[in-house]
Parts: sequence; structure tokens; C-alpha cells
Amino acid sequence: MSDDDSAAKITPPLLRASLIHSESQSVLQVERRDFTDLAPTDRPRVQSLRGFDACYTDIVDYIVRCTHRIWDERDIGLIYSHYTHNSDVYYNLKSVHSREEIVRDTIDRLAAFPERRGMATQVIWRGNDVDGFYTSHLVTGAGRHTQDSAYGRPTGRSFNTRTIADCMIFENRIYREWIVSDGMGLIRQLGLDPNPIADATAREMHDRGQSLLDFGENRRLIGQYPPEEAADLSIAHTDHEADLLRWLHALFNHRMLGEIDRRYAANVLYHGSNLRNLYGRAAVLNRTLQLIATMPDCAYIPQHICSVASEEGGEKIAVRWIIEGHHLGHAMMGPPTGHRIFLLGISHYHIVNNRIVEQWDVFDEMAMLTQIKLGAMRASASL
Repeated sequence: MSDDDSAAKITPPLLRASLIHSESQSVLQVERRDFTDLAPTDRPRVQSLRGFDACYTDIVDYIVRCTHRIWDERDIGLIYSHYTHNSDVYYNLKSVHSREEIVRDTIDRLAAFPERRGMATQVIWRGNDVDGFYTSHLVTGAGRHTQDSAYGRPTGRSFNTRTIADCMIFENRIYREWIVSDGMGLIRQLGLDPNPIADATAREMHDRGQSLLDFGENRRLIGQYPPEEAADLSIAHTDHEADLLRWLHALFNHRMLGEIDRRYAANVLYHGSNLRNLYGRAAVLNRTLQLIATMPDCAYIPQHICSVASEEGGEKIAVRWIIEGHHLGHAMMGPPTGHRIFLLGISHYHIVNNRIVEQWDVFDEMAMLTQIKLGAMRASASL
């Protein structure tokens, strides 16, 4: 039995909680640090990581370093020691359920964009080596489209993208992952028309018999009652997380958009889909209103939340969420079609003195467009 194993078995729960809290203060954060500091060669282990490879010093080092090794150093075979054989990986329009599929998807992506580099922007996490870790890893990618890909012949154009990957990790292996990328932002930077690409994806899904079930109301409203007064706080771990969930429920489900003025800093910096960088409350209000107006019957459902103290002051909080509703508005996707849309997204918030000073929203408008086209194909087939 290793020292880590022994400590986990004999340390009283209250003392272990204190040790975990102390460890979390030593875990490196991504902001203000170069990659060589995040993945050092001579830093001692500062966090208990039972079952993890010896090269990793804390959970942030693990997720940053193994991502770099697999994607930038091209050691794709490390997937075999860093994912379980039955790993579940969820995207907006598909999911994969085996390690071998992850290997194939990685090879395909690297072959299409061989110059791409993914740079860690931040990692928000919680957990320990007994119960497992959860990480929310924001990556800023940069590269060029130089090879044949699912998007067709290479365009030679440069691009920047944002991706957030939420991972559940136990003893060096990721066993569940949610990956949200800004596909529409990539396609537009490549100078491509998103409509034929969405048509092709929707046609492939339709021909496989895959469709999005339209089962009516999404439970934001129960009959003629208004939205539930209180937010579901069962996923919160801290008072600040619970407070953010209450605010998100008021904003999205009660349509209290005046909360933006009350909660955001006047000079807030907002990073959104299509690589948008917006400044100030008015811009955030407009962007939020556009999303809701596209699906005016939508429900906002948070699925996971975690937080860390930020070295820049305040806290960083990550929320994984879904929005579901019907395309009933003109705001983002053209004339309303009435088709159902399911949107997976992840948001990172930097909160200082109870004000949001910076926000990263990652969701894929391309997934929205594809679902609208899939709904049209399904409707045509039923005629």
C-alpha cells in the first residue's frame, strides 16, 4: 500500500477536509503563468494524487499537461492511460462511449488541423483523490486550415477558437467528459458558408435515423403556473455558488434581465460565441436577450457548478448548463421555424465583490443551425 493509500484510510474525515483545503491553496492557477510553470519538471507534488502518474504535481498540472502531451506533442497513445476503456464523451450533437472512439476522433482532428495549438486559459476544479476530481478547462486554440477535413478542401486560413472541456477524473483516468466548442466561430473564420455544412451534418444524422424528439413543453412552466420561484440549489457546494444559481434562475427562467445591471460590473468583459469580445453591461444585455429571443419558451437548466478562489481576486465559478426550447424568434437563426433546439454550454465567471467582472460563454451556434435543419428534414419526411 502506498503512503497516499494509507493516509486516505486512516486520516479522520474532518482532518482530511482540512488537509484538502490546505492543498487547494497550493494548487497552481493558470492565470498569470507561462506553460513551463504550469507543467514544471522540478516542482514537488503539492496535492495528494493517489493513483496518478508521478509526473503530475496537482490536478491543474494534470489536466493542462496531459492535454498538451496528447494534442500538442502528438502522444495520442496516452489516451489509453488517461481515459477508461468505457469513457463517455458528450458533445452538443453526438456522444462517444469508448476510448477507441476518442483515439480515432483525436487522430482525425489533428490530421485536419496539424498546426493547431491549444493554450490553457483557466482551470476551475473541485474534488480530491478519494472521491475523484472535476475540472472545467477553458482552452484557446490557434492554427490554420491546411489539410482536407470534414469542412472540405483546405482554405489556408488562420483561426482562433475557444473550447471548454469538463472532465470527471479518478486515479489518472478521465471517465466522463463534456466538450463544448465554438464551431460556428471556426467555420466563419475559415471563410466557409455554414449552411451547406449544417445541411450535410443534418442529412447524415437524419439518414442514421437520429432526430431530436419534440416532446412539447420543457417544464419551465407547469401548466398555467409561472416558473418555480426558487432555484434548485442541490448542485451547489458553497454559498457563493448557490447565490450564482439563484441569479441565473432569475435571469433566464424568470426573464429578469434587469439583473444584468444589478450583477455585472459596469466595465465587464464578455467573451462569447463566434469569438465575440464585448464590453459593458449593455452589450451583455443585448447578447443575453438575443439568445432568449431565439427560443422565447426556453428553459435554463444548470447541470454542474464548481469554484476556486482566484489569484486575481474574487472567485472563478464554472457552470455547465443546457438550454432547451423552440426556434420561435428571429434573433439569431433567421426566420422562426418552430423546431426544437437543445443547446449544451459551459460558462466561466470571474466574480469580485459580488460583481461579474469577466465572463466566458462557450456554446455552438452551428449546433443550433444543424438542429433547425434536422427538424426541417424530419418534417418533410413525415409529409
